[in-house]
Amino acid sequence: MYPIQEDETSLVLWALWEHYSMHPDERYIAEIYKGLIVRCADFLAAFRDPVTKLPNPSWNLWEDRRGVHTFTCATVVAGLRAAANFAGLFADGGLADKYSAAADEVAAAMCEHLYSREHGRFLRGLLANGDDTLVPDPIVDASLFGVFYFGCLEPDHEMTVSTMAAIEQKLTNPTTVGGIARFENDGYMRESDSVIGNTWFICTLWLAEYYIAVARTPDDLGKARDIIEWTAAKALRSGVLGEQIEPISGRHASVSPLTWSHSTYVATVLSYSAKLDSLTAG
Repeated sequence: MYPIQEDETSLVLWALWEHYSMHPDERYIAEIYKGLIVRCADFLAAFRDPVTKLPNPSWNLWEDRRGVHTFTCATVVAGLRAAANFAGLFADGGLADKYSAAADEVAAAMCEHLYSREHGRFLRGLLANGDDTLVPDPIVDASLFGVFYFGCLEPDHEMTVSTMAAIEQKLTNPTTVGGIARFENDGYMRESDSVIGNTWFICTLWLAEYYIAVARTPDDLGKARDIIEWTAAKALRSGVLGEQIEPISGRHASVSPLTWSHSTYVATVLSYSAKLDSLTAG
């Protein structure tokens, strides 16, 4: 039993490739290729169930549950594909093939083992008991956006569409504050049992990322723009974004400022700008 949060490893590789794509510095990457990228990718490729091909149990991104989580699996796919790209950069064909094959196996296994035909959407994951037997976790969780965000499935794939629809339907706070809760019946610092859970900035912005991804015309970006403007309007007078908003009172709750909220806002604005440029080009 490894006391780890596996997405913290895979997201490093994904982030490195995202950074390299914008600021290609092969000399720097060469310095960390063997010692960091290959070692992390070898671990991700090996730390899997030999039968299902899914990653072995670890802690989830919220650090409150151990199991095989859909979000974690999506980041593993992204991390392995990033490592394959780096391996190709250094003409390391054997490793590139190894990491690509492992990523494809995890993506396929997600559709086989983590998509619920009964619910018509992805499960949050498979929860691990003390003996590592796995139990389906059907709770709708905003982090399921990772299925499309990290490239496991296209944004308009039916499995993605049904999952994102469940997030919007189940996690939207029907108050004047609005926004998206973290997951169903999230009790962490919840203002009232009358709401599904407190609104989280990052979770609301993840829904905006989906609207951006599926937009086919500039007008389709309206819902994403609304969320971006909502986020700016809900910031404190200083411009600070906290972790959560109490959906009845509208007060910020928990950590403030939260870097995750600010970085997600910036990332979403950049996604919006890039998509708008691509839709209006020419």
